[in-house]
Amino acid sequence: MTKGKAREAARTLLEVMPLVMRTVAAELRAAGELPAPAHFPLLHMLSEQPRTLSELAAFRGVSLPSMSSSVTTLVARGWIRRVTPGADRRVVMLEVTAGGRAALDRVARCAEQHIAAVLSPLDEAARRRLQSGLDVMREAFAAPPQLAAVRGRPARPRRSTAEKR
Repeated sequence: MTKGKAREAARTLLEVMPLVMRTVAAELRAAGELPAPAHFPLLHMLSEQPRTLSELAAFRGVSLPSMSSSVTTLVARGWIRRVTPGADRRVVMLEVTAGGRAALDRVARCAEQHIAAVLSPLDEAARRRLQSGLDVMREAFAAPPQLAAVRGRPARPRRSTAEKR
């Protein structure tokens, strides 16, 4: 794909994603299933595997204090818990609870039903084109982001606090 075509596709994607999310969020609010939209990607990530606060913050591209606030809310709701898996009590892993999985399942079902209803008027040819495009997007975005490498620069190793002094 040429750079121009890639930018055109990027613009379209950035235009479409908020439209999809806005309609899904509105439906979830109407169904009483959306306490905080930003929490559900965290639940999804934790349903795949336990992670640290730092990992979640890096994946979501937010500061540690912002992620800590979200985690505190999710712990208070009973959707995730903090665990110390080994002898080193400084290492705290976050994992989803049964209540968190149930909330995630309810939201996913509700969102899926809404999107299916919006897409159901598509004819078979349009549905196949959409599915093909979604398959391409899944493949392109499935790997964790490597922003520095995407921009053509090698990723810089993180310096420890001692090295920064």
